[in-house]
Amino acid sequence: MPYFNQREQKSPQRRFLLILGLALFICITTFGLMIILWDKLAITLKLTTWNRYAFGSLFILYGILRSARIYKKDVNE
Repeated sequence: MPYFNQREQKSPQRRFLLILGLALFICITTFGLMIILWDKLAITLKLTTWNRYAFGSLFILYGILRSARIYKKDVNE
């Protein structure tokens, strides 16, 4: 079991990719919530209520899966 104070510091590239992945998670999840909650956006996209919920839920699910992959990759390395 590694000691936390003896862990190697992440390279700048890995740190950048982690921050980029987290920013993308926030953007994707926010866009999914916008599709679900913002009625004027649904009129612009011409979506019915059921389609709006389904489409927004897909975005939120994709954001969660993406964050899980980032977390899994970060813990194992």
